[in-house]
Amino acid sequence: MAQTIRNRLDDLAAANTLSDIATLPHHRCHELETDRKGQLSIDLRHPYRLILEPADDPPSRKEDGGIDWKSVRAIRILEIVDYH
Repeated sequence: MAQTIRNRLDDLAAANTLSDIATLPHHRCHELETDRKGQLSIDLRHPYRLILEPADDPPSRKEDGGIDWKSVRAIRILEIVDYH
């Protein structure tokens, strides 16, 4: 698990924007809903997820209300969790 976390953090550090992460295999980065709206999840090892949020408050939004991943250049890591 430690190596998986290290790999994800390295990938995040190397990305110019959050949209760069979306194209990487095995990451399944996606926006969360309900009480976690505004946060994103990246797969680690099932069932664990790396939870993060854009550092901009508020983050740039697309017309549909989702986070504009192309404008996110800094993030905050919130936790590693099994939220299922």
